[in-house]
Amino acid sequence: MPLPDLVDSHCHLTWDSFRPDFDAVLARMRERGVAQAVVPATSVAVALQARELARAHSNLFAAAGTHPNDVPDDFDSELAALDALLATGDFVGVGETGLDYYRDSTDPTLQRRAFEAHADLALKYALPIIVHIRDRDGVFRAYDDVADVIASKPGLTGVIHCFSGDARFARRFVELGFHVSFSGILTFKNGQGLREAAKVVPLDRLLVETDAPFLVPEPNRGKIKRCEPAFVADTARILALTLERDEADVRAATTANTRRLFRLPAS
Repeated sequence: MPLPDLVDSHCHLTWDSFRPDFDAVLARMRERGVAQAVVPATSVAVALQARELARAHSNLFAAAGTHPNDVPDDFDSELAALDALLATGDFVGVGETGLDYYRDSTDPTLQRRAFEAHADLALKYALPIIVHIRDRDGVFRAYDDVADVIASKPGLTGVIHCFSGDARFARRFVELGFHVSFSGILTFKNGQGLREAAKVVPLDRLLVETDAPFLVPEPNRGKIKRCEPAFVADTARILALTLERDEADVRAATTANTRRLFRLPAS
């Protein structure tokens, strides 16, 4: 029997690298049983592009938000534009947003203000929030700060995308009512700590993603430069092995979870 469909819960199909062979990317996605994909935004301009993709392809769904590394100094104008976009009802989520302390491109205080504003928009429009977190190696300050913001916003729901923390934080975000999404990093040879974190997340809170065009999973890591939605099948397979569960069950569960969180139709 064929395996259940998958949903790539996070892929940046608006990137220029997908333009030359976009139809082929979608075809390969279907061949691997990836029925749908959520396309997040990193700015208002990208949100408009994501919406156009969603309007043109019934299996793609757009989110609207500003990446923490791209928050402009004049965030009030960006926030007003995001609010207007979300009011249209064309988007399934708010994001991606969050905190990124790995780079120094955006002041952490501005990042936090933007993240809190995104959370307020998610509550206003009853949408899930897509959260990006990145710390410097061996430090979990951004993880702590994100958890604090979520805890301060009762009723907020969403997903920690491309989770790269440890089991302690996986448990913490589950306790806060969030889903946890794993990318191709889960398949890396040095990803044992992340695989241990995956084991503490209940099956009904797990999502899978590619974060394409980044993070090509094994077995294609180092062989192919650009990740694409089809490769989420490789991450789902490793997730099933990690959990010592049937691959079909894990695929079915992560798909159901993603559709429920983002209110996607059954394919």
